[in-house]
Amino acid sequence: MSEMSYSGKSLIPLAERMRPATLADVIGQQHILGEGKPLRLAFESGQPHSMILWGPPGVGKTTLARLMADAFHCEFIALSAVLSGIKDIRDAVERAQLLRATSQRRTILFVDEVHRFNKSQQDAFLPHVESGLFTFIGATTENPSFEVNSALLSRAAVYVLKSLTDEDLALMAERACEHELGGIHMTEEVRASLAASADGDGRKLLNNLDIVARAAIAKHLALIDSELLKECLGDSLRRFDKSGDAFYDQISALHKSVRGSNPDAALYWMVRMLDGGADPRYLARRIIRMASEDIGLADPRALRISLDAAETYERLGSPEGELALAEAVVYLACAAKSNAVYQAYNAVRALIGKDKSRVVPEHLRNAPTKLMKELGYGKLYRYAHDEPGAYAAGETYLPDGLEGQSWYHPVPRGLEIKIAEKLDFLRQLDAEASKK
Repeated sequence: MSEMSYSGKSLIPLAERMRPATLADVIGQQHILGEGKPLRLAFESGQPHSMILWGPPGVGKTTLARLMADAFHCEFIALSAVLSGIKDIRDAVERAQLLRATSQRRTILFVDEVHRFNKSQQDAFLPHVESGLFTFIGATTENPSFEVNSALLSRAAVYVLKSLTDEDLALMAERACEHELGGIHMTEEVRASLAASADGDGRKLLNNLDIVARAAIAKHLALIDSELLKECLGDSLRRFDKSGDAFYDQISALHKSVRGSNPDAALYWMVRMLDGGADPRYLARRIIRMASEDIGLADPRALRISLDAAETYERLGSPEGELALAEAVVYLACAAKSNAVYQAYNAVRALIGKDKSRVVPEHLRNAPTKLMKELGYGKLYRYAHDEPGAYAAGETYLPDGLEGQSWYHPVPRGLEIKIAEKLDFLRQLDAEASKK
């Protein structure tokens, strides 16, 4: 391809030029797009339905929404929750109403980053989704269970998209070279480096390839080698492969350094991961996990500090917000450690997974109706607040057959020392009550 012809095309970003025109062109997401899989069936159903597409950036959420509109010959209206407000929503509704009145054409309303809309903005869609004025498709990088209103979520199917694999990204690069960058080729090493730099994000891969391809054209080169790649992308090549050993080895080192109460090592591994391009939000989630798993009730402040650090990062972003994550990591490393709740939770899960379904004892059952009261529900229940010390000594709360079982065993560290003392005292009261 000549420099002139490529320059004309490059007015449109490579990622946009490579946007799939058919479902067959989509790379990745075979767990929902393969034969007989949920989203493929949705495309083949003949009737569009509202949905939430949840997944990381650059995996095809917008593309799938556009393909859905094409498949069902619908008008496509797109909004960005970052840039749009109530007025934009009203304008979209009016446009959909006009289309239905004048052409009977159905409308798909696509909202990118729908989690950025507040409750009232999300509620504005509900009556029009229910009336069938438009089919709603929302895209989000955040867990819709927490970020999308339950009312809207209940009216939409949720499809989870995954980061693109190295194989997906390599195929994407090959297609780009073949269809849009004719005459330019790359070595296997370059292809692997580009895939790693994209970190599962197809848009980032194509943007990086676009940069390098322009440089190759300017230098009259037909082959992109490692030297040109490093010259064009530099430090942005230092990325983690989310599916590779390096990523999981380093997060393991971070977690074990926190568990081992070594703040210097914990800080080192956190900064190594940030420097390598790890998503700070991923680190925030892992820090919260550490607070629950390894510190627990020995120092309940650890969980609150971890949650505050995650929220601070969301408000400040990088690099300022990373300091809050560092503060949390150091605190967790220095905090008293306990995995007692973690162990107890896993033990109870294991029991319930293999145990029969035991009935709730009658004295613990709710009795909101006369019939239930006549059946004895709640009859012998002892209201703890009416008992000495607000404790019903000797009362049982587990199902028949599990009396006396104990899973939570506080460790002799931090706050759990006090918790253990209290539980020992209460067990003593139970023993005395049983003698009576």
